[in-house]
Amino acid sequence: MNPTFSSRGTLLVTICFIASSALAFAPQSKRATRIQSTDPQLRLKGFDQHLEMKKTSPYKDLKWQFVGPTNISGRSCDVDVVAPKGKNYTMYVATASGGLWKTVNEGTSWEPIFEQAASTAFGDVILAPSNPDIIWIGTGEQNIFRSSQAGCGVYKSTDAGKTWQHMGLADTYTIPRIVIHPENSDVVYVAASGHEWTFNAERGVYKTTDGGNSWQKVLFVSEQTGAIDLVMDPRDSEVLYATTWQRIRYKWNDPRNKPDYTGSGVYKSTDGGKTWRQINNGLPEAKYRGRIGIDIARSNPTVLYLLLDNYEIAREAEEGRLDSYGRPMAAVIKGATIYRTDDGGESWKQVSGLTDTTRRYMERHSATYGWVFGQIRVDPNDENTIYSMGLGLNQSTDGGKTFKPLRGMHGDHHGLWIDPDNSNY
Repeated sequence: MNPTFSSRGTLLVTICFIASSALAFAPQSKRATRIQSTDPQLRLKGFDQHLEMKKTSPYKDLKWQFVGPTNISGRSCDVDVVAPKGKNYTMYVATASGGLWKTVNEGTSWEPIFEQAASTAFGDVILAPSNPDIIWIGTGEQNIFRSSQAGCGVYKSTDAGKTWQHMGLADTYTIPRIVIHPENSDVVYVAASGHEWTFNAERGVYKTTDGGNSWQKVLFVSEQTGAIDLVMDPRDSEVLYATTWQRIRYKWNDPRNKPDYTGSGVYKSTDGGKTWRQINNGLPEAKYRGRIGIDIARSNPTVLYLLLDNYEIAREAEEGRLDSYGRPMAAVIKGATIYRTDDGGESWKQVSGLTDTTRRYMERHSATYGWVFGQIRVDPNDENTIYSMGLGLNQSTDGGKTFKPLRGMHGDHHGLWIDPDNSNY
């Protein structure tokens, strides 16, 4: 990325400093004012103004050369891959704050292809099954760290990432999943999880049938409950499964369930999103359901799995034990729990943590950070082989009963792609 600077920058900083200094010494109102979120449309307008300022900058033709460091790291939130046309995979990686990256040689070299936009924070990237040159990205990291950045909606490329067009939904803030119709790339579903720090109505599942020119909200639960994951039946594009997550993050704490929470759960549609019904039979009570990841077995679409952050109590805390902040330790929750359905969601059964050994393993899966992860994948060629992502990457070959860690990688896993033609990749 070649940074450009405006000659107005120094003046702007000076004015802001003077203004803030004046406010510091001005009489303060006794009436508290609630700080409102910045209107996403204003952020988009501000970015357009930034682009106009660049055109008149005296430094616009100045060339910059990157000199390092080269070991800058950060979170990656998703990955999608073009099925090989030749010898190499073409891969796209969406990052939490570093834009979108592309490689055409299986990672030997990478190119940033989404730097000059209003947001470089991502939740999802997906290629259209009918045309891999059509790429959709959802902005705004869904993992709600304190460092997570809000997005500004969805973007689409029709030329494999050379150019991009903003397609709306700026008010959704965070987008964890996008699903594209397997034959008609104009039909797209977007799961929006909403604002991280406060309530907003622009969350749930959205649908477009005209390639993003217009949108309809087809699933809405509440202003505090968004859609966190979404899958489509590979044999029937009218059948969709969505998971919802009721959450808000306070600046002084991690997101936590509350006794009156009722919004987190699983929904199913059999008519392309027109109507939805809850399918939570066999799951914990709503107040114990945290973030939920979902995936469907392509080889047998009546089989689906959930990775559910379970707030049921596993055991009480040891008396007198304190946490790292000097506070009494809270009870240990069950945390990461795998559920499976063999009848398209009509009933769910817990398959993980049914023995002492596997229970202890699953307690370590996400530690106390179940709200960070929530990603699960089913082998497209084997309904009993699944991968759950947490502090490490875990594989089960017996339908979630037991897991083994796949080592040799950095911790914290948020995305995984499996070649539908060769599960070894």
